[in-house]
Amino acid sequence: MAHLNAPSARSTDHPTIGLHRERIIRSFAPQQSTEQHAIDSGFEQLGLIEPLVRVVRELGYKDPTPVQAQAIPLVLEGRDLMAGAQTGTGKTAAFALPILQQLAPLASTSASPARHPVRALLLAPTRELAIQVEASFREYAKHLPLRTAVVYGGVDMNAQIAQLRRGGEVLVATPGRLLDHVQNRTVTFGQVSVLTLDEADRMLDMGFLPDIRRIIALLPSRRQNLLFSATFPQEIRKLAATLLSNPVEVQIASRNAAAELVTHVVYPVAREKKRELLCHIVRTRNLTQVLVFSATRIGANRLAHQLRHEHIQADAIHGDKSQSERLLALEGFKAGRTTVLVATDVASRGLDIEGLPQVINFDIPHSPEDYVHRIGRTGRAGLSGEAISLVASEDGDALAAIEKLINLSIERVIVPGFEPNAGAVAAVIGRGRGRPARAEGRGRGDGRGRGDDRGRSEPLRERDPAKSLAPRRPAAERPAANADPIFSAPYVPGGGQATAPRGQAEHASSAVRRPGKQVAALLGGGRSAKG
Repeated sequence: MAHLNAPSARSTDHPTIGLHRERIIRSFAPQQSTEQHAIDSGFEQLGLIEPLVRVVRELGYKDPTPVQAQAIPLVLEGRDLMAGAQTGTGKTAAFALPILQQLAPLASTSASPARHPVRALLLAPTRELAIQVEASFREYAKHLPLRTAVVYGGVDMNAQIAQLRRGGEVLVATPGRLLDHVQNRTVTFGQVSVLTLDEADRMLDMGFLPDIRRIIALLPSRRQNLLFSATFPQEIRKLAATLLSNPVEVQIASRNAAAELVTHVVYPVAREKKRELLCHIVRTRNLTQVLVFSATRIGANRLAHQLRHEHIQADAIHGDKSQSERLLALEGFKAGRTTVLVATDVASRGLDIEGLPQVINFDIPHSPEDYVHRIGRTGRAGLSGEAISLVASEDGDALAAIEKLINLSIERVIVPGFEPNAGAVAAVIGRGRGRPARAEGRGRGDGRGRGDDRGRSEPLRERDPAKSLAPRRPAAERPAANADPIFSAPYVPGGGQATAPRGQAEHASSAVRRPGKQVAALLGGGRSAKG
């Protein structure tokens, strides 16, 4: 695989691309004054034609982002590309603009569908992402006689068939629905010169690799291939090795890195108090637009219902909902009618919500890469964002994997009234690689010399691992009267006596003093009844 500084090579150019490269520059040569040229020089220097420079100016783009500055010239050269960039960095424009420029010489004003065959195919993992990408292509191409189309599952195929019959040079699709159209012979790929895989890592996670291979087998063997992904697990590199030809790799951020403008915070909490803590955070901080992640579809529905019961406007978006229901929920969230949108990982991919300030992980993702994708919904387009995670004791291993992946020790914040038991705190705080926890409402200083900081001093004490497994109880708490302490207490070897009101030996001793229980007698408790 070639690196970014590799010499330019055009061996992968599609014949029509190379044939019309000079013509495209002549046909769309910009006619601008010196002052206007200075304004647009950022994108013009990338080699973009005037209609595309004009549209980016109309959209308010001033300077290309790093991924655009590096990827656009390479795509225009016809190189195969493997690009890694976080969501919100402008990577859609990084492939959409040069692809449209490649197709511009072949554009036709004819109304005949035959003059608008599919020439650029883009695969996306979810409906939302496919819709978003097609809308971007359509916006960028508004000064060019090019057509776009989008197909995805979850809706009736007839409308999509009619759209495909009208023709379109750019086709954005989800893999499964595209194969449905292939089976119905409503789409052909004989003129495809560019294949783009967007969010390739997510497509592999969702099991689309067999579908992708089937689609690739239907395409012309000579074409340009572009692979864009937020993360680069080994599976992606294996796919790239078989798909790309002498590619250039562009890595904008470190591998699997989280967005730099996002701050991270962890709230240790007992699992049964997560919903209450979520309501507390939304209300006390007066949050008006929060994307909350749930691990399951059922959990997303339940949480949204519970939030509405607490008089917080909430809705859910997941794969079990129809496309119209998902779009309605998304529009309500964007318009501000919904405060909290609860989403699953799959449904959230492709959500582009301008200026989203907070993302909350109600359930910690099992895959650390999913954490990177989740928080990529905030901190976009140069704006800051915040990623909040509600972490129970059983989430400690998953949190440690996330911190290792993003190479960051995330701050822990204890919220008064929602503190988990001591063992849970030790499990979560202990994996923070030395970063101190703080109580909510306290400053972010190091707090050295403040022995009365109760929100912080307790979790920071080193604990015996054996003791951390047994959470402390209030002195008045005792086993229920109808419970058999033989089963509710751990085994104490040697019949040890109780040494403290809360010690484990107390449970064994109390078991000895209750010879009347049949189960205790069966286990030999009756022999020591007088103990």
